[in-house]
Amino acid sequence: MNTTIPAVSAEPTISEGSSATYKKKRAKIDWKQVGLATLLIAPNLILLILFTYRPLIDNIRISFYNWNISSPNMTFVGLQNYISWFKAPETPQVVWNTFVFTFFAVAGSMVIGLLLAVLLDQKLVGRAAVRSMVFAPYVIAGAAIGVAFQFVFDPRYGLIQHFLTLLHIPVPNFYQQPGWALFMITVTYIWKNVGYVFVIYLAALQSRRADLDEASEIDGTPPVRHFFRVVLPQLRGTTFFLSITVLLNSFQVFDIINAMTRGGPFTYGTTTMVFQVYTETFVNNRAGYGAAVATIMFLVVLIITVAQIKMQERLDK
Repeated sequence: MNTTIPAVSAEPTISEGSSATYKKKRAKIDWKQVGLATLLIAPNLILLILFTYRPLIDNIRISFYNWNISSPNMTFVGLQNYISWFKAPETPQVVWNTFVFTFFAVAGSMVIGLLLAVLLDQKLVGRAAVRSMVFAPYVIAGAAIGVAFQFVFDPRYGLIQHFLTLLHIPVPNFYQQPGWALFMITVTYIWKNVGYVFVIYLAALQSRRADLDEASEIDGTPPVRHFFRVVLPQLRGTTFFLSITVLLNSFQVFDIINAMTRGGPFTYGTTTMVFQVYTETFVNNRAGYGAAVATIMFLVVLIITVAQIKMQERLDK
C-alpha cells in the first residue's frame, strides 16, 4: 500500500499576527541598542567635533584671509597665502628639514625600539628596571628633554664634547651648523620617543604564537633567520600601526625644536613646517599665512597616511 507523506515546508510558517509581533519586538530591541550606542559615543563624538574637526575647519577658513591676530579685522585674499608660501625662498629649506627629520626620526625610533624590545623580551637580570628606564623619557615633557640635551651637545663642556675630545675627534658646533643642528634634534627626539615604540613592540612580542617558536627551535633555525622568518612577520600589523602613529607624532614635533634651536641656526636651519606655523602665526602675526602652512601640512600627512593604508591592504591580500 502506497503511503503519501505530506510535503513539509523548509521555512517555518508564521501567522500574520505573530509576524507583526516579532517585527515590533525586533524594532524595539534595535532602537534600544541604537540609543545605548549613541549614549556611549556621544561624549567622545562631541569632544572630537569641538576640539578636532571644528578647529580644522576654522584653520582652513582662516587660511583664505590676511589676519593679524592682534586685530579683529580680517581681509579675504583667496589663495594668496598658499601662493606666497610656494613662492617663498625659505620654503624648500623648510620642506627639506621637515622630511629629513621625519624620515630619520621614524626610522630611528622604530629600529631602535624593535631591537630594545627583542633584547628585553629575553630573560635577563634586572629586566624590569631596564624596561622602566627605556620607557621613562617618553613621559617627560619634550621641552624639559630639549633643555637637558642642550648640555649634552654643548660644544664647550657637553658630554658629547668630552667623549670626542678623549678620542681626539674634532667636535662639531651643533648650534652653528644647520646639518649638525638637525642631527641634534633628531637624536634628541629619538631618545624621547623610542620608549613608546619599545612598549608597543614588546607587547606584540609577548603575544605572538609560541608554537611557531617551538617549531623553529626544533628545526634548528639560526636566531637571525628565526627573527626574520618567524618573529618579524607576526609583527606586521604592529609595524604598520607604529609607522602611522610615529609619523604623525614626528610631523608635529615643536617643543624640542623650540627648546634647543628655535628654528635656527641661520633663521631656517632647523625650521620644520609645524615650527613655521608657530612663528608665522604668533611671532610674525600672520595668522592666515600660518593657517595655510598648517593646511598644507595636514594634506601632506593625509596623503602619506592614505598611501600607507593602501600599501598595507595590498600586502595583506
